[in-house]
Amino acid sequence: MTEKLSQGVKDAQARFDAGMGADGEASPYPMLDRLRRQAPVHPGWPEMGILDNPAEGQQIFTAYSFDAVKAVFTDNITFSTRCYEAIVRPLQGPTILEMQEPEHGLYRRLHEFAFARSSMRRWEAELVGPLVQRTVERIRGDKRADLVETVFMPIPVRVIAALLGLPESDVPEFHRLAIDLLGFHSDMDSALRASAELKDYFVGILADRRRSPRDDMVSVLAAADIDGVQMSDEQIYGFMRNLLPAGAETTSRSTASLALGLLGHPDQLEAVIADRALLPQAIEEGIRWETPLLNFMRETTHDVEFYGHAIPAGSTVAVNLGSANHDESRWDRPEQFDIFRDRKPHIGFGHGAHVCLGMHLARLESMLIFNTLFDRLPGLRLDPDAPAPYVAGTYFRSPQHLPVVWD
Repeated sequence: MTEKLSQGVKDAQARFDAGMGADGEASPYPMLDRLRRQAPVHPGWPEMGILDNPAEGQQIFTAYSFDAVKAVFTDNITFSTRCYEAIVRPLQGPTILEMQEPEHGLYRRLHEFAFARSSMRRWEAELVGPLVQRTVERIRGDKRADLVETVFMPIPVRVIAALLGLPESDVPEFHRLAIDLLGFHSDMDSALRASAELKDYFVGILADRRRSPRDDMVSVLAAADIDGVQMSDEQIYGFMRNLLPAGAETTSRSTASLALGLLGHPDQLEAVIADRALLPQAIEEGIRWETPLLNFMRETTHDVEFYGHAIPAGSTVAVNLGSANHDESRWDRPEQFDIFRDRKPHIGFGHGAHVCLGMHLARLESMLIFNTLFDRLPGLRLDPDAPAPYVAGTYFRSPQHLPVVWD
């Protein structure tokens, strides 16, 4: 029997996609390409993100080129993440996202206990690998499926839930609340309710792990200690509320977009199936080609001259990762999906002090998912009788459906 997403999760995802500009297949890239070719940095903000209603008098600038975006991420003193405090803290509690140095560096090291390489090796063998195999095995006999609904959305959320030690029976509600939380841009009231419900749930989970530690992330973080500094309960709740929407949402989208890229280029798909050593570079090309989360923002801590603009202290500087990853000065034919292009690092996971903590987990999941799909679904191809899939979204991007068939 094919495992389906619950109706509550489907409804929450539909509301989220609508609020994030995912209606229709209009792409932001023609506009981003035009702006980037005009200048690396522009005053203002295109109508495609979380700053549609800035505070009166707020000065906003947006970085579009690869070098400009990387420069913002690199200098986390001038370009601070403290702008997230007003947005994130009411929803998730204290997180390292809005922390400044030196506090950020210390607490990031505490968070890294949850992503230790020794743990990753164990997760691959004992958790992620078996979960991926079970999920794909459920659909193998059907000979057709929507891979977004049956594979790419369910697996990352179940991986995160398992890493946190949550019961399988709680996953659908957990998933729904996480999507509502992430959809604060379109419905803040629902996001705040979801945040409160998740915290109430996590209070019991953390209390249980403090009494009886297990082999999961919550227990690891509860015990993590650097020179006598430990994470508070509120910080652990913040980590837990941030991990699911941040980790699962982006991984589900990046795997779906990579699948579309490969299925839309049968020669590249055939090459990867024949030589799995090509899969890591295919994963990186998929993230570059269709970056799952396009926009982040920073706040200037002092007046700065940046790419010809005098930017006052307290200004918002947005960075568009999608535009940076399509910079024609760095990649030839950047709008095309090509796993054989010259390999250059993309910036899809961010860069610098705040680079994505879960990027190694995301890559691990992608490797296991695609190897299992290629092994268990021979002749995998787009469903010729279904509407052609496409990537949608101006803030989060991915195909909303991916109908396929196999032999």
